[in-house]
Amino acid sequence: MTIPFERLKSRLLANPKVRTEYDALAPAFEIAAELVSARQRAGLSQSELAAKMGTTQSTIARLESGQTLPSTKTLLRFAKATGSKFQIRLSAA
Repeated sequence: MTIPFERLKSRLLANPKVRTEYDALAPAFEIAAELVSARQRAGLSQSELAAKMGTTQSTIARLESGQTLPSTKTLLRFAKATGSKFQIRLSAA
């Protein structure tokens, strides 16, 4: 029997410990999603972006997966290579 993803997610997030960990990871995944969007808007493959940034495709893959939190310097290089504007925005919780 296959369980739909959303139902499984809801069931898992009902556990307070799982919810806490999930919420803690949200910022990393938001950053990763923005990086993927910027690269796609620029029409670049991971390899092409890596070449423009002077890094490797595997580094781009790690950044886009949320496995690695990029430094501000890396985010600036990513923005320049994709023709994006780098912004940091903090808002009330």
